[in-house]
Amino acid sequence: MNAVTPPALLQASVSNAHLDALEAETIFILREVAAVFERPALLFSGGKDSLVMLKCAEKAFGVGHIPFPLLMIDTGHNFPEVTQFRDQRAAELNAQLIVRSVEDSMAKGTVRLARSDEPRNAHQSVTLLEAIEEFRFDALMGGARRDEEKARAKERIFSHRDSFGQWLPKSQRPELWQLFNTKLHPSEHFRVFPISNWTELDVWQYIAREHVALPSLYFSHEREVVQRKGLLVPVTTLTPARHNEQIERVQVRFRTLGDITCTCPVASTAATAADIVTETLSVTISERGATRMDDQTSEASMEKRKAEGYF
Repeated sequence: MNAVTPPALLQASVSNAHLDALEAETIFILREVAAVFERPALLFSGGKDSLVMLKCAEKAFGVGHIPFPLLMIDTGHNFPEVTQFRDQRAAELNAQLIVRSVEDSMAKGTVRLARSDEPRNAHQSVTLLEAIEEFRFDALMGGARRDEEKARAKERIFSHRDSFGQWLPKSQRPELWQLFNTKLHPSEHFRVFPISNWTELDVWQYIAREHVALPSLYFSHEREVVQRKGLLVPVTTLTPARHNEQIERVQVRFRTLGDITCTCPVASTAATAADIVTETLSVTISERGATRMDDQTSEASMEKRKAEGYF
């Protein structure tokens, strides 16, 4: 009599096979970048996507042997829990960490804010291009995924940037059978997205499977928030409650982490990665669409930001 595989074990096997394939592709891309380019770097924010990339880099090269630096473009408005975790993780892997700040660009006059409290995410492009020029990076690996936003879905895994750091959508190079065109002219560079084919659910399944450590803000905690334009805005010194807004204490977690002035949590009681996997199965709005105040814009607007050098 033939043994019958229990449904739960069968589902786990299928899920792991899918994650194995995604992990293998990411490791292949990371090794390809390390082999082909002279001065690559991995964009590392301390967020979940960059931590998944870093886990794959650890598997690809080994602790203490990651052959490229980690680059963080700091807005100056990052959650302290995230920057502390970023430093801790880089130290654990004995990886070189380079931090460049939007506030340094502001001091130089290359970034000028329209108002003191405006989100600084869009201004990271200037600081990033300055870092590329300073270190002569020819490839930057980022944690963007195609499921996050329509403009990102249009991009290749190896996304060419011209000498001004611009992305030209109509001039993208074909990528057939994982054959990547990496030809560059002087002063040009590539943005490479090793987890481009992953989804938010894939990321959380992988985090659960690999026990990837994350900043505590990704998990349920009680926080003061106000409701604004359909979002839960955290009450902080940078984002105080406005007149007539009622402050509530709510169990929340962050689906994505960035500049405090534009990053919002969602109501959630998910306290573990496994809980978040279950919760993500029922989600119908992308993490950026549901939690980023600066992403309440059109696809064309995001394309314009990317054409100017945005991540």
